[in-house]
Amino acid sequence: MIEGKRFQQIVQGYLDARILVVGDYFLDKYLAIDRRLAEVSLETGLEAHQVTGVMASPGAAGNVVANLRSLGVGVVCLSVIGDDGEGYVLRRELVRRGAEIEPLVVSPQRMTPTYTKPMMREPNGAIHELSRLDHKNRSPLPSDVEVQVIERLRMLVDRVDAVIIADQVQERNVGAVTDTVRQELIDLAEAHPATRFAVDSRERVGLFSGMALKPNDREAVYAVDGVWLEEVPMERARQAGRTLSQRAGRPVFVTVGPQGTLVCDGGSVERVPAEQVEGPIDIVGAGDSTLAGIVASLCAGATPVEAAYMGNLTASVTIRQLGTTGVATPDQLRQAAGRG
Repeated sequence: MIEGKRFQQIVQGYLDARILVVGDYFLDKYLAIDRRLAEVSLETGLEAHQVTGVMASPGAAGNVVANLRSLGVGVVCLSVIGDDGEGYVLRRELVRRGAEIEPLVVSPQRMTPTYTKPMMREPNGAIHELSRLDHKNRSPLPSDVEVQVIERLRMLVDRVDAVIIADQVQERNVGAVTDTVRQELIDLAEAHPATRFAVDSRERVGLFSGMALKPNDREAVYAVDGVWLEEVPMERARQAGRTLSQRAGRPVFVTVGPQGTLVCDGGSVERVPAEQVEGPIDIVGAGDSTLAGIVASLCAGATPVEAAYMGNLTASVTIRQLGTTGVATPDQLRQAAGRG
């Protein structure tokens, strides 16, 4: 817990922060389907699902942006997206949330990564998700596009208080954070010690240094031991987080699901418990919410342990929002903390 006055100082500090979010921006596209309207295709005899509505929201790095903006943080976006309809919708949704999108690289050589999520409403009113349709780039990022990303990074780093790297794409050198871009980020972090750098990477978090890391327990163990575990014992997560912190030279925030977050700082490890949530939950995007809460709080002067608490609190609000990648407002944080 954070006492009342301190809590308010941190939340109020969000309004003064400005963060660059660089990495892989996806479009999350939800299709509302009504089973009662189903038709049979005359050509194939297969069921033709009837879409009654479409909802779009920024995903991956875009979801980090949405969470930061909901907290009141100023955000600058940097990524590579396609010159396509999905890219138009993604830019529109980022602007609608108040983010600065001018630095985005729009390239006809790439498609805008998109997760299409069909949501079926059954005749009894129950709603469930059908198999997802993923649109992703499969080839390496072109070198000329990579150069544009690096040039814009160099121009933007002096304009922000923090840089968040969201390395979502699993295939190496296919997303916005290539090996070359990652090395540039490491160099920039070293050259700008007053700027906070933090990274969330599905596959390569252990390759970053000189910046805070936010892996989950499985990603932390993979970064240290090279193995993926279905279940990670708490002590092994602690050891992996401690090792990563010593390598990176910065705090590491290892999320451990309902157990909360391990704050690993050098040789010390402290577990910050998760907020208890009752009823149905949707954990999609919870890591993005946690990351946004942590970095926004660090920019507002929070200690790593305080930042982990605020990250957990942010996620406790967003996971209550079913069927969407949720966000949290300062008022919702106050209510969740019993201060509303």
